[in-house]
Amino acid sequence: MSPAQLLSRKLPFFYGWVVLASASSTQVVRNSAASLTIAVFMFPLAEELGWSRTLIAGAASFGGLAASGVSPVVGWLVDRYGARLVLASSVFILGLSTISLAWATVPVAFYVAYGVGRVIFASPVQIGASVVVSRWFVRMRGRANGMLFASHSIGLVLFPLIASTVIATRGWQDAWLVLGALVWIISLAPVALLIVQTPETLGLRPDGDTDTDDTPGAKDGTSSVSAEPEWTLRAAMRTPALWILASGIGTLFLVQAGVNTHLAALLRDNGLNAVSAGVGISLSAAFMGAGSLFWGWIAERFPVRYVLAADAVAVAVPAALFLTMNTTTEALIYSSLFGFGVGGMLSVPPVAYADYYGRQSLGVIRGVTEPFTSLEQAVGAVLSGIVFDLTNSYAWALIAFAVLGGLTAVVILFARPPSRPIVSEVGETAPASS
Repeated sequence: MSPAQLLSRKLPFFYGWVVLASASSTQVVRNSAASLTIAVFMFPLAEELGWSRTLIAGAASFGGLAASGVSPVVGWLVDRYGARLVLASSVFILGLSTISLAWATVPVAFYVAYGVGRVIFASPVQIGASVVVSRWFVRMRGRANGMLFASHSIGLVLFPLIASTVIATRGWQDAWLVLGALVWIISLAPVALLIVQTPETLGLRPDGDTDTDDTPGAKDGTSSVSAEPEWTLRAAMRTPALWILASGIGTLFLVQAGVNTHLAALLRDNGLNAVSAGVGISLSAAFMGAGSLFWGWIAERFPVRYVLAADAVAVAVPAALFLTMNTTTEALIYSSLFGFGVGGMLSVPPVAYADYYGRQSLGVIRGVTEPFTSLEQAVGAVLSGIVFDLTNSYAWALIAFAVLGGLTAVVILFARPPSRPIVSEVGETAPASS
């Protein structure tokens, strides 16, 4: 009997919370390759190795480009072989690539090592964790995804702080070694032993409902499972909503990467010292967690396209406000507001895709939409670097990001829920049973 089977029979609460906690551990450790973490390394790498900010940020873009190519395969693997295998192997590779950055003192080695980590960050960990959580929760999908991505913010606070501390005391090379070890310590065992693809595998139902439950859905008064659509990938790709969501969400992540990758440098350029800039990064990460919970909770109560459009505004406004900051207090407030908006970008899209297209082929559907996110993240990270290198300022980049966020809010409103397909198509991959 597997640990999951044993625990599901012994625990006094729904085993889905164990799956959520295990998946959440991957969101903590993925921050070894997060944009705010590389932001901490931006100054020491540039000073010691003589690299430009564009070159350093380009590693994130390189990884994002690679992730856009592998995401469709990752989505298929999650549906075919299960999230447990995908997440466990991803965590192992992420730890290895992070540790190898300690010896990556030439650009090619740095791009390969960090690029691999960024692929893991943007694709298998992102897709695998959100898909398995969305399969275990239907009625409570918004809050579950909010909790999942709130854990991301925990790592986003801790990993840059740990890296900053180790850099200050022992240097940037030891910092990479410590982060890589933490990846394995925190997440490898939970995902390898406790993740299960669907509640039905253990004889359970989503949300912990029983056969006699007729719990009202949060939005339409239907039971949690009976209201679920069952779209195949082929049918979903014929709906305009899929591409509106994918492109709109991708554009928001362009804004997110363009700001977060350079946030420490942006704050330093505006007169903040290293400590204050670190506080700004930590506040952004902390409010990202609060935003994940808030926007996930809201997504259970209102049509998800309206929630996502409101979140786009919540990202665009602080991007514009960065142009006006003159004091440390303003810088910290705007960083917090931006993090709060980014929290919604993490927790709401998984809810949107699952609510619109159901659980059946969610992995492959996320696989074909995720390249929009990783590709535009790659563009955003390097775009800010290019603008700074050409103008010695981030101003024009911030203006562009604010405009893009506002336009995205309008576009997403056109992503109406598609009509449920009348006949399911054959030939699609069914979810794995373990």
